[in-house]
Amino acid sequence: MSEASLGTADIRLSLAALAAVGVQTALALLWTGAAAARLSAVEAKSAAAAELAVRIARLEEQVIAMRAQLVRIETKLEDKR
Repeated sequence: MSEASLGTADIRLSLAALAAVGVQTALALLWTGAAAARLSAVEAKSAAAAELAVRIARLEEQVIAMRAQLVRIETKLEDKR
């Protein structure tokens, strides 16, 4: 092989390596973007679950208060008999 063909082969190898690194970088960026989107979805679900837990706790407290009121009402009704 002549020196010119060796130089061309080196350039081709360099370009191929550069293209491979470019493709890998692009794929890594796409993967990172997809991972960020999945993480955002999980965070949104987590926030909704925390909000739901607070609402359930409030409802539990309201049920406890209503039971106490019911006991007082029943006691007053029994006292009137």
